[in-house]
Amino acid sequence: MTENAHQQPTAPDTELPTQYAPADVEGALYERWVERGYFEADAKSEKPPYTIVIPPPNVTGSLHLGHAFQHTLMDALTRRKRMQGFEALWLPGMDHAGIATQNKVEQQLAEEGKSRHDLGREEFVERVWQWKEEYGGRILGQMRRLGDGVDWSRERFTMDEGLSKAVLTIFKKLYEDELIYRAERIINWCPRCLTAISDIEVEYQEDDGELVSIRYGEGDDSVVVATTRAETMLGDTAVAVHPDDERYKHLIGRRIKLPLTDRSIPVVADPHVDPEFGTGAVKVTPAHDPNDFAIGQRHGLESITVMDERAIITAHGPFQGLDRFEARSAIVAALRSQGRIVAEKRPYVHSVGHCSRCKTTIEPRLSMQWWVKVGPLAKAAGDAVRDGRVKIHPEDMSKRYFDWVDNMNDWCISRQLWWGHRIPIWYGPDGEVVCVGPDEEPPTGEGWHQDTDVLDTWFSSGLWPFSTLGWPERTEDLRKFYPTDVLLTGHDIIFFWVARMMMFGLYAMDGEVPFKTIALTGLVRDERGKKMSKSFGNVVDPLDWMDKYGSDALRFTLARGANPGTDVPIGEDWVQASRNFANKIWNATRFALMNGATVEGPLPEASKLSATDRWILSRLNETVAQVDALYEDFQFAKLSEALYHFAWDDVFDWYVELSKTTFQAGGEAAEASQRVLGEVLDVTLRLLHPVVPFVTETLWTTLTGGESVVVTDWPGDSGFRDAAAEREIATLQSVITEVRRFRADQGLQPGQRVPARLTLDGTALAAHEAAIRQLLRLQPEGEGFTATATLPVAGATVALDLSGTIDVAAERKRLAKDLAAAEKEKAQATAKLGNEAFLAKAPDNVVEKIRTRLAKADEDIARIQAQLERLPQA
Repeated sequence: MTENAHQQPTAPDTELPTQYAPADVEGALYERWVERGYFEADAKSEKPPYTIVIPPPNVTGSLHLGHAFQHTLMDALTRRKRMQGFEALWLPGMDHAGIATQNKVEQQLAEEGKSRHDLGREEFVERVWQWKEEYGGRILGQMRRLGDGVDWSRERFTMDEGLSKAVLTIFKKLYEDELIYRAERIINWCPRCLTAISDIEVEYQEDDGELVSIRYGEGDDSVVVATTRAETMLGDTAVAVHPDDERYKHLIGRRIKLPLTDRSIPVVADPHVDPEFGTGAVKVTPAHDPNDFAIGQRHGLESITVMDERAIITAHGPFQGLDRFEARSAIVAALRSQGRIVAEKRPYVHSVGHCSRCKTTIEPRLSMQWWVKVGPLAKAAGDAVRDGRVKIHPEDMSKRYFDWVDNMNDWCISRQLWWGHRIPIWYGPDGEVVCVGPDEEPPTGEGWHQDTDVLDTWFSSGLWPFSTLGWPERTEDLRKFYPTDVLLTGHDIIFFWVARMMMFGLYAMDGEVPFKTIALTGLVRDERGKKMSKSFGNVVDPLDWMDKYGSDALRFTLARGANPGTDVPIGEDWVQASRNFANKIWNATRFALMNGATVEGPLPEASKLSATDRWILSRLNETVAQVDALYEDFQFAKLSEALYHFAWDDVFDWYVELSKTTFQAGGEAAEASQRVLGEVLDVTLRLLHPVVPFVTETLWTTLTGGESVVVTDWPGDSGFRDAAAEREIATLQSVITEVRRFRADQGLQPGQRVPARLTLDGTALAAHEAAIRQLLRLQPEGEGFTATATLPVAGATVALDLSGTIDVAAERKRLAKDLAAAEKEKAQATAKLGNEAFLAKAPDNVVEKIRTRLAKADEDIARIQAQLERLPQA
């Protein structure tokens, strides 16, 4: 009654260890999968392709929870598609991580008392390659530990020969199409790493700074400007005001004295100045601020650089040679001594950019760099989403994508590093500039030299979806697996990596999109929703949790929290709960095998099955359909929750328990239930496999004798439903649940047996009397049976003889004490809520808490009174 196709099975093994020990099976299982080639995709296959390229982790990196989170989801997608009959390719690889990797090797050299300049460029690059071979790629082994079903035979590296050729090819194409150019612009500069860095490599944080208001000029020809970076005033070349600001109209076009210098600067009118902000006048330092640079371009202002690449002041005068922060204090002191400080505010908390690698404060700096003209590329990237060729999921993230691509600035792609793809531009002795492609020889002769910069790491990773498949060659892989199906990544890099892949993919592949769907995830946070950070002390090494609870437990926890586009809180208690779930699956399958569960032969016809059997098969098919729909909508949290409740509640807590009396009775009914239980477990394990691959592999092969669940068929919904059976079992569940609640209210122990008379005649429950008695620990009524409590439930009556099972007097005394406490709580809450003076002063949240307390007290009173009424009379 479910679509169920197996490989040719061997005889199933009915023996399982009493406990599941993940460490004993996970490593060996993974290596077996790899050795058998289960994850290797065949470009010659006639199966429909399904492709995901992994967001390449840095070669310097190790597995963190964010990686584990996204890898779990990508693995689930590809495992399911492989089982559905697709030629599934999940392609792995690493990014060369220009700045991070160069820093690692420079630190290593520093320990030897050397710098990269002592080695020279060629020897240094060779040293980096040696470091990569020895230390890089640790994360690849950790991916194996997590269970990543990637095609290791296709592993790529952004600096490998093929990808380097792709970089040179697209650079030359962009250059010849006049989409790459060299210009002097403001860039993010790291004075520690000594390179330009991309916007994504700038981390903004709230810093305690200072806001100083300075008077420029004298008397009526003076203006006051405010700055958080007083040291940059040495490079000021204007003061800007709004053209309609009456306060400064008399100054527009005139020059005023720049303090601490022998220069005067003009006052210019610029409509971008906000007259309502501060004094309405702003100092303009074109060489050290991006907004000021734009003003300078509009007004033809000189750009004066006053700091070197290490942020040391270079302007002639008393501040020359000072670090920027030393100069800041010295300049403010000098201005104060001249009476030019109008106001000072400390601390002044404001957002400051820091290098993500070394945490140094970023310095905006005017620099000659290489740029990509993004206008036409960004438009194509926006159009591909607007016209539906690429879907963004969840859809409400599309606005953020459009906000970026529709307003994208030209992209600085040069970095002042030695490790990376060196810019393929040669300069000649007479000013010649030559771009050299991958199959071309560079110019030779005296005076020719190559540009010393390398390309931004994001340049090569922007080619990732097609360069990893062999582009610029038209390879079998490229023809088979491009465009890719899903890009799954965090919403935090939608602007930087996703947009770049869209731009380059559409450009290089003649308008063909790089992926059909962009599935955006949130970020992993701690259990209180706080960002994980070393400074907060809440960073978790996922390997620790995998060691303690198993990889499946971590994976299931992450998937269960994965709502599209929203952040994922995670705590160790949740991982432990997932470990308990894995144990529950193990124990239930072990019980099933011990009781003859089997997948051999066809399922019996529905007419020969009990209502319990038909109910679980109906629920099974509903779950298959639900999980399929949720997978297509990337609702990992909901599908994990659906599988959890179906497996734990429907299968293990209800079906297995209800079937025990059938198994004990034996006969044809037992044989039918054994086959149904085998079917249910088979399908359930296959449904669970993409998320929890290790425990399901062990159990499924033991249950079925099949080769591997990795390469078996994904279950399909046969359409079988039995609404009558579902109603019948729902009624049965309500009876059992209600009587269990009553027993608990009376203080009976779960295993304590109680004499009972069941009146089930005329109801569908008559066939379930044995199961009801077993699950509720109800023994037959004997001589002297006296019904001390009667429960009418769902058309049936359950009469219980509690005499001798509980101390009625003691129970009445306990309940009376609880009732008094609840009534006291109600009286206190009622009094406060009736006090007008209190309500007028108390905060809303305090009042709401008291209302909640009152409602809880009312519930407790009603519950306790009902318990007292149900107690037998003494």
